[in-house]
Amino acid sequence: MEDLEIARACALYADDKKAENIRILDLRGLSPISDYFVLVTAMSTPQLRAVRDEIVERMKEEHGTPPDVKDGNFESQWIILVYGSVMVHVLTPEKREFYALEELWGDAPEMALNLEVPAPEPEPKEPKPKAVKVAAKKVAVKKVAAKKAPAKKAAAVKKAPAKKAAKK
Repeated sequence: MEDLEIARACALYADDKKAENIRILDLRGLSPISDYFVLVTAMSTPQLRAVRDEIVERMKEEHGTPPDVKDGNFESQWIILVYGSVMVHVLTPEKREFYALEELWGDAPEMALNLEVPAPEPEPKEPKPKAVKVAAKKVAVKKVAAKKAPAKKAAAVKKAPAKKAAKK
């Protein structure tokens, strides 16, 4: 799994736990310690724990990748997870504003998150065979014609005696 894919997966898992203001910064060429920062805001200590646990568990389960480093504690309100060259920062709003990592790394371009799971492509609908459509139309036409024919015969029979009477 490439570093950007790891960063996007971590961002997706944080989003699953309702983390806010999720950003991925591309630090390649700017930092010797990391290629990508994933910055995430958790609104409370329980959410901080939930976001961290979700990222750690799903990276292990789905990608077989435990974090290289887990640092920080809940009292510090800043958790760091390291996956190779990806550093995930989970912070409370107060800590995120105070440390302002986006401003510190202001030269780093921001990467697209791709948090939405792509919708499955619709299967192409197979057109119904034309023979079926034509047959259905013919049947409908025959039914209509069959209903009109007896009515004409009945009318013709009624008119016939009137004509004979007129001739006599």
